[in-house]
Amino acid sequence: MEGKTLLSNEKEAEKLERVAFILKTIAHPVRLGIIHLLEANARLSVSEICERLGTEQSLTSHHLQNMRLKGILSVKRDGRSMLYSLKERDVSLIVECLENCNCNM
Repeated sequence: MEGKTLLSNEKEAEKLERVAFILKTIAHPVRLGIIHLLEANARLSVSEICERLGTEQSLTSHHLQNMRLKGILSVKRDGRSMLYSLKERDVSLIVECLENCNCNM
């Protein structure tokens, strides 16, 4: 019986580590904005994201690259454009949960 509890705790610990990793990766207003845009649009280019967020391309590209390297986003070349999309769909669930929180800020 103890073996089951230990295994459950290990799985729970892994799940919490993954959630913490995602939260650290997306913990920036621009990154959260990017996630919102990609939830509503399957794929967007860097210029489309910049235009909609009102951010500079160098800053936006930096955030996109960071989230891509950490497995949150995927990228596909379309001619001269790079199209970004959400790779880690659980990000949307985590953000939605936080947005629905009744925290007083």
